[in-house]
Amino acid sequence: MLDTRLIPLTRPPLRWLAKRLDRLGISADQVTVGGFAIGLLCIPLLALEWYAAALVVIVLNRLSDGLDGALARIQGLSDSGGFLDIVLDFIFYNAVPFGFLLANPEQNAFWSALLMLSFVGTGTTFLAFAIMANKYQLDSPEYPQKSLYYMGGLAEGTETIVALVLFCLFPQHFPWLAGIFAVMCWITTAARIRAGFTTLKALSPRVRTVD
Repeated sequence: MLDTRLIPLTRPPLRWLAKRLDRLGISADQVTVGGFAIGLLCIPLLALEWYAAALVVIVLNRLSDGLDGALARIQGLSDSGGFLDIVLDFIFYNAVPFGFLLANPEQNAFWSALLMLSFVGTGTTFLAFAIMANKYQLDSPEYPQKSLYYMGGLAEGTETIVALVLFCLFPQHFPWLAGIFAVMCWITTAARIRAGFTTLKALSPRVRTVD
């Protein structure tokens, strides 16, 4: 929902930093993997209830996620890089609620599980439609810089970052914060299912069998 407004603001500073990394010979894939490794540190940090440190690594991971894209647009976009980026992103997103589950199983177990299930909904609808969009050569006018067709929704990248930050700032309120964001994810999932099914039904040729 907020990505279309935030991306144009973040693009210039990310491009400035990406140019300097490119001069150092650092590749977009290296930034992707490095950011992912940093992001996974949130699991032990959250388990130990070191929420400030966990917030730092979460922010660094999200910064690297924007930076690898800016670097890829300088060095050349690749399918392998896009694949790596999206897979590691979804693993990281689920790592955060898993860390909160370890921190306080009695309080957070249900809400962590619900949130991870919600990420399955947003992730599968996003990826399933991206596959079909490629088949029909559909373009995403709002996100032309993305390597895959990007379906928007109530819970996009910006909203996810805000949610992760709030989790770390107010860990005692994780259950209801996670519940609110889970609802946002399911609204997004439902909207994507409806939009994706309607779009593909209109595009798909009808095949009739003759007995």
